[in-house]
Amino acid sequence: MNARDIVLRPVVTEQSMAMMDDKKYTFDVAVDANKIQVRQAITEIFDVKVASVNIMNVKGHKKRVGRYEGMTKKRRKAIVTLTEDSKEIKIFED
Repeated sequence: MNARDIVLRPVVTEQSMAMMDDKKYTFDVAVDANKIQVRQAITEIFDVKVASVNIMNVKGHKKRVGRYEGMTKKRRKAIVTLTEDSKEIKIFED
């Protein structure tokens, strides 16, 4: 699996932006990726040192459009903590 196939996109929410001050970054990752693959992909893409990886599964939510009802996709989030001597990840370019 390619590193760009594992890390899909950064999660940009108010809470995840606040965690960036503590060098914790949140990403959507592939549903079948494990912690070791996520660690290697983040290191390869951003050239940083990863201290720990926490992964959580987010189940799909029920959505309605008029009388029709369906489910959103399930997804997987990874919270990546960097080491103190590592450089920061630039999500938004200055």
